[in-house]
Amino acid sequence: QVQLVESGGGVVEPGGSLRLSCVVSGRIFSIAGMEWHRQAPGKQRELVAGITSGGSTNYADSVRGRFTISRDNTKNTVYLQMNSLKPEDTAVYYCYGTVFSSVGGWRNYWGQGTQVTVSS
Repeated sequence: QVQLVESGGGVVEPGGSLRLSCVVSGRIFSIAGMEWHRQAPGKQRELVAGITSGGSTNYADSVRGRFTISRDNTKNTVYLQMNSLKPEDTAVYYCYGTVFSSVGGWRNYWGQGTQVTVSS
């Protein structure tokens, strides 16, 4: 069974930083693209950043220049470094990935989410 487990969320003041981590576990053979999404109260879930297996990245306009996505393939982990945080970044952040495992081949998976609150 494949699991994506996020960590690193919390409460931070405006202008502060947080680093989110997402560990992919299970009987994994390969991991393709990984993404971070977020969902604020009353809003639709939105893509924040993505990274391919080769390391190419893309960002939402609202976070470009402030957030950095990266991955460590040796640890099956993807990170989201968030700097210069704003109150509008407050949301539950979800990890999403395409994983090839012994259970069903290539499938897409979501993590359970981690809360990020930016408030003074």
